[in-house]
Amino acid sequence: MAPVIVRIKLSFPIILLACVAFTSTPAQALFSSKTKTDEEAGAVLFRDKGCAYCHGIAGMGGKKAPALTDIRKDKAWTPAKMTDQILNGGQKMPFFRESLSDEEIAQLVAYLRSKNKPIPPPSTSSATPPPPAN
Repeated sequence: MAPVIVRIKLSFPIILLACVAFTSTPAQALFSSKTKTDEEAGAVLFRDKGCAYCHGIAGMGGKKAPALTDIRKDKAWTPAKMTDQILNGGQKMPFFRESLSDEEIAQLVAYLRSKNKPIPPPSTSSATPPPPAN
């Protein structure tokens, strides 16, 4: 009986750490949907949330941030890593944890991972999208 209790005590921190790690990344964004609707919504978000301000129109790249057009081919950029980058930022990229919902992050990841990136419909706003917050 004592060895069982010792094993439970030793494995508890590992189980606790796994639970925290799993819940700290939005599951919906991590396992983003690959529907055409999500990809199209992601294209609109990319334009309207200010992503294009730094990454260029359709993610072609700019002076402030790299191109994202081939990110889907880069095996280092998994959906989990993309989600983390959007949530927490990094290097020069600001974080968007507070300005995007889990569903919006999932849609952005779906857009970035899409083979044939959809073109968003024309914006209803005539103003240029604002630069990203932060």
